[in-house]
Amino acid sequence: MIAGKTAWAGSPRLFDESIHGAPKLESSVQAIVNRLEEDGRTIVIVAHGARVIGVIGLLDAPRETAAPIVQSLRNSGIETIVMLSGDNQKAATAIATAVGITDARGGLMPEDKVSAIKELASSQGGVAMIGDGVNDAPAMATASVGIAMGAAGSDVALETADIALMSDDLSQLIFAINLSKKSSHIIRQNLLVSLGVVALLIPATIVGLGIGPAVIAHEGSTLVVVANALRLLRQGASD
Repeated sequence: MIAGKTAWAGSPRLFDESIHGAPKLESSVQAIVNRLEEDGRTIVIVAHGARVIGVIGLLDAPRETAAPIVQSLRNSGIETIVMLSGDNQKAATAIATAVGITDARGGLMPEDKVSAIKELASSQGGVAMIGDGVNDAPAMATASVGIAMGAAGSDVALETADIALMSDDLSQLIFAINLSKKSSHIIRQNLLVSLGVVALLIPATIVGLGIGPAVIAHEGSTLVVVANALRLLRQGASD
């Protein structure tokens, strides 16, 4: 409330649906909105009482590192990359094109993002969702893996996420993916070594191998497994 009148600030949808009595947009204002949207801008309309007093056109600028990171994700084997945005479709498409993403979906409410994640999960299998805002939290909770930007993320996003990147640097996403793949590979190796040694020692003990050598061989395999797992420390140091 300002000077006894209600003030509104929001997207054109707020005024199209006349939520809480927001004034309808006149044709002259709608023309301005259409022109700014054609330029790929996200619109914020400000009204006071029954009068629209301003139309603000916001334009996101992609970071210089965004396009290389998208390409790195593709190089790592992630073929399907989708951008889900609350901005209008033209603004979302402009940003997505600039960073090399071909599938951009704009004008999404939080529940729309959840539906998109469910659709992708049904067609693609596992889905990872990365976000930083309150509007992203429901979709992150629905995804197979939710990833939050730690420095720029909201508390809700951080609490919902499975992984929090503790810096506002998307390159850490590549590190997390590579570390996960390396961890999975080493786990499989260690299981193979552990089960293989047990599978050899049981029959060897039955046919006459003494308990002493069997224990030494078993403990030796344990040291091999631990040493193999410690290779993950080199992964962190190198990246």
